[in-house]
Order: sequence, then C-alpha cells, then structure tokens
Amino acid sequence: MQESQQWQALTQTVDALFGDTGCAWCEEQTHETLLPYLIEESAELVDAIETGRTADLREELGDVLFQVCFHAKLAERAGEFTLDDVLQELRDKIVRRNPHVFGPNPTREISEILELWHAAKAEEKQHRTSVLDGVAFGMPALALADKVIGKGEQVGVSAPNDEIVEADDAETAYGEALLNSVSAARAAGIDPEAALRRAVRRHAERIREAEQAAGN
Repeated sequence: MQESQQWQALTQTVDALFGDTGCAWCEEQTHETLLPYLIEESAELVDAIETGRTADLREELGDVLFQVCFHAKLAERAGEFTLDDVLQELRDKIVRRNPHVFGPNPTREISEILELWHAAKAEEKQHRTSVLDGVAFGMPALALADKVIGKGEQVGVSAPNDEIVEADDAETAYGEALLNSVSAARAAGIDPEAALRRAVRRHAERIREAEQAAGN
C-alpha cells in the first residue's frame, strides 16, 4: 500500500537523523528540550483547523507526527520503548475503548456508543486514587491551572484567590492583570509558562496531601 511505503520512508528518514552521519543537534535533544516545539506545533495544528486551510492542516499534522517520531526515537535510543510499541499500545486502546465497533455486539446507536465508551474508560480508571489522576499536566499552564483548581475544589482544597481589582468589566481587568504578570516575569528573566506550571504542580501536591490526610 502507498501509505505503508510512505510510513517506511518516514521512519527511515528519522533513523537517518540519528545515524553515523546524522544531525548533531537532534542527538543532543531530550524529551524536555523538545517540549517547546511540541507545544508550538500543536498550537499551529489548532490554528490550521480553526482557519480551515487544508494545505496548512496537512503540513501541521505532519509536524506533530514528526514530534511523535522524534520522542519515540529518543526513547528507543534510551532502551525504553520503540515507535512500534507506541503504535501497538495505541491500537489496543482504540480497540478497548470502542467495543461498539470491535466488541461482540456492535452498534451505531449514539446513546449505546456513549454508554459503552464511558464503561470502557471507567474500567481503565479503577486503579486511580486521586482526583488528579488522568489530568494532562502537559496542557498549557493557564488551562492546567483552571483544571487543577477545579479538581482541588472537589476535595475541599482551594487555591489562593485574592481579588486583584474591582471593575465593571471583570474579564478585561483580570486579562490585563495576567498580561502585566507575564510582562513582569519577562522583565525578571522568568519563563511565565514554566513558573505557573511549577506553581500548579505545588498546588497539586497540596491536593494529594489533603486526599491522603482524608484517607482517600
């Protein structure tokens, strides 16, 4: 098939980046140093989807796929797992979470599909011990902060909530306050995204400590 030929060519190209005459820059990267590129490429994919530009969508999907291949190659070089392992786990998850297609009683009724989907996910989550389990801590810092604060409120743990200003247009006022905070961080040589992410992780630890104290 044409797709399999293209896939083989892609994986061979990625392998070549790490070969004897490969890219010295690629060989120095880690999962952590690649994070800004993954975030940027994901954002560009979102933009391509929102603007509806087919050519851009095709290109950005490729860029995100390259990030997947890059991270998998780093893991393979470290002896952790391979791209084939990623593909196998993904396929298994798709089959497991879509019993309405791959199970013994397939259905196309949306209500039944949703019921089966939630049941499959609930089965996977049986081992979870915290409201934070399953939270994607790799999401953008502001979205992550909102998510974690909400999870904490479910178990009675509130984040600091000092009023910044009182104004008729609260959204504008808080937006300006956030913008000012980012500007101040930049002036101090601080990465505001990283700073907020670390603050959220500290709050997450407070949530987990509260859950442990409550015997959850």
